Amino acid sequence: MLNASKRSGSGLTAHTLRQAQGDGALLRITRIWILIVLLAAPFLGASAQDISLAKGWKFKIGDSTTWSAVKYNDQDWKAADVSIPWEEQGYPNTDGFGWYRLHTTIPSSLKEKAYLKDSLHFDLGYLDDGGEVFLNGKLVYKNYKNGGDIKSGLYGPGSFSLSVHNPAILWDKENVIAVRLFDTGGAGGIYGDKFRLHMVDLMDNVAFNTDGDFIYSGPNSLSKSVKIKASGGTYDFTGKLNFKVIDPETNTVIYEKTNNANFSAHSPFTYTFTIGSLQKRSYDLTYTFTDNRSGKQITKTEGTPYILTPYVKAEPRINGPDVFGERPGNPFLYKIPATGQTPLVYKADGLPAGLKLDAATGIITGMVINKGDYLVTFTVSNTLGSNHKKFSIKIGDVIGLTPALGWNSWNAWGLTVNDKKVRISANAMSDKLSAHGWNYINIDDGWEAANRNANGEIVPNEKFPDMKGLTDYVHSLGLRMGIYSSPGPKTCGGYLGSWQHEDQDAKTYADWGIDYLKYDWCSYSQVTSQNPTLDDFKKPYQVMRASLDKVHRDILFSFCQYGMGDVWNWGTAVGGNSWRTTGDIEDTWKSLSSIGFSQDKTALGAQPGHFNDPDMLVVGKVGWGDSQHNTRLTPDEQYTHISLWSLLSAPLLIGCDMGHLDAFTLNLLTNDEVLAIDQDALGREARQIIEKDGYQVWTKELEDGGKAVGIFNTSEQYQTIKINKTEAGLGEYTRVRDVWQQKYLIASGPELIAKVPPHGVILVKLSK
Repeated sequence: MLNASKRSGSGLTAHTLRQAQGDGALLRITRIWILIVLLAAPFLGASAQDISLAKGWKFKIGDSTTWSAVKYNDQDWKAADVSIPWEEQGYPNTDGFGWYRLHTTIPSSLKEKAYLKDSLHFDLGYLDDGGEVFLNGKLVYKNYKNGGDIKSGLYGPGSFSLSVHNPAILWDKENVIAVRLFDTGGAGGIYGDKFRLHMVDLMDNVAFNTDGDFIYSGPNSLSKSVKIKASGGTYDFTGKLNFKVIDPETNTVIYEKTNNANFSAHSPFTYTFTIGSLQKRSYDLTYTFTDNRSGKQITKTEGTPYILTPYVKAEPRINGPDVFGERPGNPFLYKIPATGQTPLVYKADGLPAGLKLDAATGIITGMVINKGDYLVTFTVSNTLGSNHKKFSIKIGDVIGLTPALGWNSWNAWGLTVNDKKVRISANAMSDKLSAHGWNYINIDDGWEAANRNANGEIVPNEKFPDMKGLTDYVHSLGLRMGIYSSPGPKTCGGYLGSWQHEDQDAKTYADWGIDYLKYDWCSYSQVTSQNPTLDDFKKPYQVMRASLDKVHRDILFSFCQYGMGDVWNWGTAVGGNSWRTTGDIEDTWKSLSSIGFSQDKTALGAQPGHFNDPDMLVVGKVGWGDSQHNTRLTPDEQYTHISLWSLLSAPLLIGCDMGHLDAFTLNLLTNDEVLAIDQDALGREARQIIEKDGYQVWTKELEDGGKAVGIFNTSEQYQTIKINKTEAGLGEYTRVRDVWQQKYLIASGPELIAKVPPHGVILVKLSK
């Protein structure tokens, strides 16, 4: 969609819809009753009876039991902005305790005007990490389990309800909401975009479940089932379900249908549709249920996915990076990533002494003793032909020469990760992704036992009965294994960290065959200065770096310390292969855009073997526990996510349920030309060259002399973006290739012209 000659029209027109309907191919709508378990999606829309709690907060670092009291004088406290963490309000790198207070009146008219009159609901953004909420001096909510304490709490929503008869509520009087927080590292405080209180509404227990997959019933046709159900109560809902297809470019409704919809807590309602005549773009689907008796409504909107990556050809193709590094004398493992009709036969000419190739699997193993750069030629063949690729094996002092491509368990499973889920993920990567270069299977927090063994060695808990056996299995697939720890006494999830056991843990990881260590700051704030210096930030990573250097195994070292002390300026010197530059990502545009588009300041720190990490990917089915949902990012935002992270030379660590990879997510993760931008051997990070109202342009230098260019629409509307090539420093480049669609575009003249959807991207490669 670059240049006027390549622009798409609106695509799904009313005429084509009616024509398709006449052919019986447009919208085949069925209604079925089926018992399912639905995720609750409370409080989807603001009510006219909401009381905003977004303004008027005050804040203080420290901890005192008197700070929850109604009569406590907080006049000298600092005004707080609850849309951002406390680190961004004059308290950088501050961990430990902090308090927020708000004075607000709760009018009795709230319950008088409510359809349901039994409970009052509070939304207080997110609590990071452990938190307690007091109302007029009485503890009314906490985000940690019974038997724990505030330091064991986890980042999560500050969302709870109180009975209207709760004596803590002072109706028609001033109330004091006090929130006590404990931050274990990274961002701290209460923050978010939802701060309000309101009466629990009839629709609060009703949710649309749109987490089913879109099914591609043809090249331009999608089918899906959407469910609606009450999660509790005895009320029987009788009403109308309105379904709309909206063209986001013109904001016009191009299809609409209303059906009867009846359901209860025991009998959900299912609505199935098929949409035809689609173009390669996203359309908005809006579902609205209206209850006949109360007039209450609930609405949900999602975008239709669209496939840009061409189908993989049957002829052989070798993918992945052009370079790979290991240290001399350490075990070597590399799987040649190649696609094509199977069976494939692999060959490698010029392998250094000590390495051998399995011709049937493409897995190279062994050990190289002598340092050096070894130029190898890979050949992959099938019955349709052969493909060749020059590949450099660098045996020296630097590993991780290109950013890690893999999977991490956290954004999918949180602390519920176990052996079975890891094996499912490894099998899925082997079957669907390893041919495109994906190769790390990383276990995040939650694998550690409660206590070390008699020798002081860390051991896995009952969820991982044989960590060495699991690692061997992952290696047998040609994949690498990663693990997680903290330099503090405890991890973020309250499991054992490596504090004062660094040498032992490094040896244990090496004995298991671990290839990657994510090292999360977490409770280290409890054993270092409350006002850490630059040396304090460096110290725990220097200690573990020294421990890793003592073992005879290459373990990629990932610092997870949220960018404290401008880690991109010293991460390389301390021995990191990657380092987090931000707080944790969420599957929202606000989180994605604020993190991704703030990376320009970190760019000079990126180089082969050392990369900035803006956190893991949030595409596919995510959930941070046992309850997964489709990412809240729109399809256009997901294209932006993968494009921007690739331009940034960021580690690409998938955070979804690998056992349920839908067609769209697989399309996002298997575009070899996009991945090649991330894996480019030059190791440069993209720079922002244009930032204007509503759009940004980022460019990345590539080893072959070309440039990758991302044109991002950060606005809420379609835009036609024009870039003067000379002014942007791109005048010498004459060839333009749409990387997602893998085709050259007509782009003559002095301008690049891109038609870009809201929150979307056009990603191109320019060459001379």
